[in-house]
Amino acid sequence: MGEPESSVLNVETSPSKPERGKAVRLVDRVVDQLLERIRAGNYPADSRLPGEHELASQLGVSRPVVRDALARLREQGIVYARQGAGTFVSAQGSPAAQLSYSPVKTIADIQRCYEFRLTIEPAAAYFAAKRRDEATLQKIAAALAELREATSHQLHRTDADFVFHRAVTEAANNHYYTASMDALKAHIAVGMHLHGLSLLGPKLGLEQVYEEHNAIYRAIAEGRAEDAREAMRKHLEGSRDRLFEGRMLDLSMETAPSDSPA
Repeated sequence: MGEPESSVLNVETSPSKPERGKAVRLVDRVVDQLLERIRAGNYPADSRLPGEHELASQLGVSRPVVRDALARLREQGIVYARQGAGTFVSAQGSPAAQLSYSPVKTIADIQRCYEFRLTIEPAAAYFAAKRRDEATLQKIAAALAELREATSHQLHRTDADFVFHRAVTEAANNHYYTASMDALKAHIAVGMHLHGLSLLGPKLGLEQVYEEHNAIYRAIAEGRAEDAREAMRKHLEGSRDRLFEGRMLDLSMETAPSDSPA
């Protein structure tokens, strides 16, 4: 995949990129799509996945791409094969077995969530700028447009805000980032909701936050990886500081909840 132009609508593929590289990216995409369907409960534990031909048709790829994606999921223990019967979802792949965290119960938990997000989202933005393609940039741009519309009406759209951040991690083409964001969705929503409330009023808080999102998008779209990382870091730190009004809790004095992945 060549470097996209500065516009999301003008992404081109370098002719020098080996065809094998394109195939690998297609396999990565199919793996992510199947993981999303499994985690959404579309395919419960021990249920049979559609056949290769049907999956290829659904996902718009060739059967060899589907075959490679299924092989990778088998290696990860997400699915297993039954000779002559097909491919099935393992218990490990079911929603109940996915990464999860204890629910947000205190202000300290919100601060911890921001702290954790600062360790993964700037890195995800960095890799998104290096690995983005037209499809993932379109997702980020669509969420940004929703935020622009809401901002013009002095509203904060928590749903669009989360979609924007998840789309950035998706553009990084690393399922560990997307899995972490999915596991944190309810936790992030709490902080985003409270942050949104803090932006309402006579000040131009919503405009500033929109511009922060736009800066992240532009850096990713233009392939400026370091700038994307820094823009995401500044945005998350700014959101945290606006919410807490610059007064951070001493987490060494706060008891942390017992987190154990399901």
